[in-house]
Amino acid sequence: MTAGSGVLLVLLSLSGALRAHNGDLTARETCKAGFSEEDYTALISENILEGEKLLKVSFSSCLGTKGTQYETNSVDFKVRADGTVFATRELRIPSEQVAFTVTARDGQTAKRWDAVVRLLVAQPSSARPAHKLQKGKPSAGLDASQPPNDTLLPWPQHQNANGLRRQKRDWVIPPINVPENSRGPFPQQLVRIRSDKDNDIPIRYSITGVGADQPPMEVFSIDSMSGRMYVTRPMDREERASYHLRAHAVDMNGNKVENPIDLYIYVIDMNDNRPEFVNQVYNGSVDEGSKPGTYVMTVTANDADDSTTANGMVRYRIVTQTPQSPSQNMFTINSETGDIVTVAAGLDREKVQQYTVIVQATDMEGNLNYGLSNTATAIISVTDVNDNPPEFTTSTYAGEVPENQVEVVVANLTVMDRDQPHSPNWNAFYRIISGDPSGHFSIRTDPVTNEGMVTVVKAVDYELNRAFMLTVMVSNQAPLASGIQMSFQSTAGVTISVVDINEAPYFPSNHKLIRLEEGVPTGTVLTTFSAVDPDRFMQQAVRYSKLSDPANWLHINATNGQITTAAVLDRESLYIKNNVYEATFLAADNGIPPASGTGTLQIYLIDINDNAPELLPKEAQICEKPSLNAINITAADADVDPNIGPYVFELPFAPAAVRKNWTITRLNGDYAQLSLRILYLEAGMYDVPIIVTDSGNPPLSNTSVIKVKVCPCDENGDCTTVGAVAAAGLGTSAIVAILICVVILLTMVLLFVVWMKRREKERHTKQLLIDPEDDVRDNILKYDEEGGGEEDQDYDLSQLQQPESMEHVLSKAPGVRRVDERPVGAEPQYPVRPVVPHPGDIGDFITEGLRAADNDPTAPPYDSLLVFDYEGSGSTAGSVSSLNSSSSGDQDYDYLNDWGPRFKKLADMYGGGEED
Repeated sequence: MTAGSGVLLVLLSLSGALRAHNGDLTARETCKAGFSEEDYTALISENILEGEKLLKVSFSSCLGTKGTQYETNSVDFKVRADGTVFATRELRIPSEQVAFTVTARDGQTAKRWDAVVRLLVAQPSSARPAHKLQKGKPSAGLDASQPPNDTLLPWPQHQNANGLRRQKRDWVIPPINVPENSRGPFPQQLVRIRSDKDNDIPIRYSITGVGADQPPMEVFSIDSMSGRMYVTRPMDREERASYHLRAHAVDMNGNKVENPIDLYIYVIDMNDNRPEFVNQVYNGSVDEGSKPGTYVMTVTANDADDSTTANGMVRYRIVTQTPQSPSQNMFTINSETGDIVTVAAGLDREKVQQYTVIVQATDMEGNLNYGLSNTATAIISVTDVNDNPPEFTTSTYAGEVPENQVEVVVANLTVMDRDQPHSPNWNAFYRIISGDPSGHFSIRTDPVTNEGMVTVVKAVDYELNRAFMLTVMVSNQAPLASGIQMSFQSTAGVTISVVDINEAPYFPSNHKLIRLEEGVPTGTVLTTFSAVDPDRFMQQAVRYSKLSDPANWLHINATNGQITTAAVLDRESLYIKNNVYEATFLAADNGIPPASGTGTLQIYLIDINDNAPELLPKEAQICEKPSLNAINITAADADVDPNIGPYVFELPFAPAAVRKNWTITRLNGDYAQLSLRILYLEAGMYDVPIIVTDSGNPPLSNTSVIKVKVCPCDENGDCTTVGAVAAAGLGTSAIVAILICVVILLTMVLLFVVWMKRREKERHTKQLLIDPEDDVRDNILKYDEEGGGEEDQDYDLSQLQQPESMEHVLSKAPGVRRVDERPVGAEPQYPVRPVVPHPGDIGDFITEGLRAADNDPTAPPYDSLLVFDYEGSGSTAGSVSSLNSSSSGDQDYDYLNDWGPRFKKLADMYGGGEED
């Protein structure tokens, strides 16, 4: 720096100046690594922002600053690479000073050097001059030009012995404290900033940062000439607690005179906010029977004021408790944390289920005289624990159950439990501890009433157990609370009586199977199929009958159940399945009410050789030449092995032509071949008898006839069409007759078609000249028609003009009628249109209608069917020609001449025309 760059506000002690001077002299001769000072001291505010620079330490390693590493023994303060000491987080210094050690490490030599840093807490004031202290080196005094207490000289200079000025290190500016909610007047001066260079040149001052030229704008301002800084409006710490500004000093040309410095402005908190609870209503719970000191819940109130001061220090207390049972102080609250705990024993949900506690939060560390307060409600529910065992309402229960029934409720067990209903502490669980070794009963819990329903799950037998004595215990779904014992009333006895009912007889060996040969004679005793009546204590008789006997082969003795044959049993019957015949029998007692049981008898029939084999096939076809093909034959036997094949096939000796024309060749035990013995056999149908014998004991034989069709064949061995016909036995004459019949049949069909076409054409000639969809036969209306004139007959038309005068006509004697009057009598029946009409019968319909109309005595004459009007004598109305226009002479009808020749006559008649 130049010699005129500034002066020092604080003079160093002489020893310090000499030591610094000697250090500078010897540094050029012999370098000694280490901190420039052993102790560093700085004046700070009690509130420190995160990242705020506190001071700067100077270290020389004789090799430059590269490779030098700084560290501290405090987690709250760190040192940057340039030696700046800063805070790692926002702090509040509780004591008057803080000391920690800064260590410098040489990265190359691994040596280390230590220095002590002391931070002194400044007393609160609106502004404090910046200075620094050194341990054991008090200040030598202020410059004669030292400003007043509200003036900051942030750019101090130091002059060495050679007259050179240099900045030894940055000065630390104490924070500026501003109280919130100040009433002014505004702008209000905070501090004055000036540089000692303003004695030489004019300097302009400015500030930048949040609150100055950044939102919120213009909270702070500075007089550019004098350096006085002002606050322009009341501050709100809850809106913003601190501001970080930078002060700048430039000359009139805008050239930087001094380096910018940091200004920290803290808003001093005032107690202007009440504590606010996070929730207005808190819900908590605590088990009944809890010991004193049991945690219940935590209430929290936040105060927007500074929590490091009494303004934001909240304390809690309980105002009221409802109900005050069993004690008015059942709960207490930690005044600092808001934790609510029990303070007395005796919580019982069965007596008090819920407490309402009013909690008050007060700042100023709970000082009710100066602090602000707020309240909230804490609702504490006493939760149920299983401290009441379930108890039976009576010691014994009774019920009865019919035998052989299940899923029947025989008794309801009622219990009483004072715990919370429908909770695991209340839900009952029943178990049988004795009296039911076979597991006939189970106890289910009714989820609504909590009653135990003794239910039969395994049928009981009166003949084995007439009664049961059960011992039942009840417990809860949840275990009992610690220290709670089961009650003797949690055990009860249940007596269950078994009611005897009439049980159906049963067949011990149901489906009974017996084996015998088929064909046993009628009346043979097969077996005795008897039933047992389980009712040993009832004197009852059992009678038997058939329930199902498909072939009606069996008979059963109604008294003892002996079964005999009523017909010959045939294994080959359709009623046999897999050689087994089944019949069902009924055994019924005479109890009240009667009961019956069924049994099935299965008869396995052993086959005997009672069926001769049958030849297959019954019909065959063979060529007239034996060398071409043969007929494979086999046999079918209704019996089973060993009464079936192998079969023996042979031709009978009579008639002799059979063995002459045919031969049989055996293929295997079940098949043989029938072929021609002779070289040629005339085409035709031949009946060839063959004797088939099975292998039964004794064997059975059967002579079967096979119908063989001999026909001429083609080269493939298939019968030709002509040959097949010829083989069927039809001659030429028969074939011709068949063809004639076919021609006659076709001729008849052709004639029938021609006749149908002609009939259809005749129907179309009678059709109306309208489309079928326009058929209006249902809408034909009969209109009257006019005759030769109104006066051609002497009609009494006055009746048409005066209908009311018709009464005398209706009262005439029979037979006295006018010609045009409708006779009184039965009307003829007109034809009815068919439901499904044909378009061609419309002419028939009209003709029949006309004939009925001609014969209708009630129809008027043809020439007087309808008389519309009558003019002349006898009419009560005057003639229209008698009407004259009263103004015809006044009207001008000449315009009719303009309408053309057709209206000229009218113009002449009404207009009078032109007189000659």
